[in-house]
Amino acid sequence: MNQNNSSSGPAGKRGLRERMSGAVDMTTGEPWRKILAFTIPMLIGNIAQQMYSTVDSIIVGRYVGDNALSAVGSAAPILNLLLVMFVGISVGIGIIVSQYHGARDRDNLSRSIGTSITLTFAASVIVMVLAPLVSRPLLKLLHTPESIIGWCESYLLILFEGVIGSAYYNILSGILRGFGESFSALVYLLVATVLNIVLDYVFVRFLGLGVSGVALATIIAQAVSALLCYRKLRQMKEQFDSSARFLKPEKKFVTMIIRLGVPSGLTQAIFSMAMLMVQNLTNSFGEQFIAANVIVMRVDGFAMLPNFSFGTALTTYAGQNIGARRMDRVRQGAMQGTLMAVGTSAVLTGLILLFGHTLMGIFTETEELVTLSRNMMGILAAGYIAMAVTQALSGIMRGAGDTMTPMWISVITTVGIRVPLAYLLVALMHEGKAIFISLLICWLSGAALTVFFYRLGKWKKAAL
Repeated sequence: MNQNNSSSGPAGKRGLRERMSGAVDMTTGEPWRKILAFTIPMLIGNIAQQMYSTVDSIIVGRYVGDNALSAVGSAAPILNLLLVMFVGISVGIGIIVSQYHGARDRDNLSRSIGTSITLTFAASVIVMVLAPLVSRPLLKLLHTPESIIGWCESYLLILFEGVIGSAYYNILSGILRGFGESFSALVYLLVATVLNIVLDYVFVRFLGLGVSGVALATIIAQAVSALLCYRKLRQMKEQFDSSARFLKPEKKFVTMIIRLGVPSGLTQAIFSMAMLMVQNLTNSFGEQFIAANVIVMRVDGFAMLPNFSFGTALTTYAGQNIGARRMDRVRQGAMQGTLMAVGTSAVLTGLILLFGHTLMGIFTETEELVTLSRNMMGILAAGYIAMAVTQALSGIMRGAGDTMTPMWISVITTVGIRVPLAYLLVALMHEGKAIFISLLICWLSGAALTVFFYRLGKWKKAAL
């Protein structure tokens, strides 16, 4: 008994350490366990990231004023638009890493990671040069009020000049997730979140730097998290070679990263532009409806987190198993992962509906606004379960290297269905709820199309 205990104890501890801080092999073991273990740290990280922006807004609004809060919010669409290329690189390299890691192809893994690091540097330089030239014209194009346009511009310029930290955090954490290493990415995100909150408070409350202080806090925190990710990758010598000779970009891997990543970046950009078009309709229904929309979207941000987390986990899972030529495990994991995503979303949506009135009351004491927000959230309820299916199966397709199909589904449902349907329903119903009904139909259509194309099976041919 004693001998068995002594031998199993250290092994158990080593296993725990490996699960918590090393690359996770998702090509063996029970699929649902591997998917869930990968998803939980990422979900916690996504919640932390959501809180990150929420606390940012609270500090700016409380210690600088409403105009400063408006400036930060008005800058967000431009910030998202100019950073979509990093979303693309991150998705592309994450898929490549997961597949080569699953195939145990150390040489191509090392070369693809080195190429992505160099490509990220080049993209960062482009943004740093381009952003100061286009920020103010874009702000004017969006009819940003003169009272806050100066703050918006200074906020954007600081973020873009320090974009290299944000860029490398996203790309390097994407590489870690490709290895199945979601725990370290979570830890570094939590470090960045805490550091950002502390620096926000110091720069704004004590140094009086205002909006510029918030931007400085952000780029410092992101730079620290990027350095931590890089340090972690340098320690993973068993998985890949981080020698400087692999930093020379190779056309093969640049092409692969662009082919796999650009659809995701374009999807994000198209989605952002479509939301701006729908915003015009929202504004037409007056201040109370606009406020209700803000409340619903903030709750929506948390309601969607499990769906996005399971989707990313299934991308890594599919990539590793396709790299290992284990299509049987891919199908098994797709079924189990989708069921977990749907179950989680159903429970969370049920809780939101059950406690919706109390939840909406956190944002406002106006009873009419609370009731309106709760009613609009009720319209969207079934859509969150549909989105669980969409994100899970899209994750499988992306992991196989088919990033085009999820992109086209997003374009069709957002641009082809959601935007025109919103305008049509508002014209027919003359009610604000028509906007939310159009969003629900968009989500349900997306789930139906995703299931159809997943079952069609062309994504299986897209593997590297």
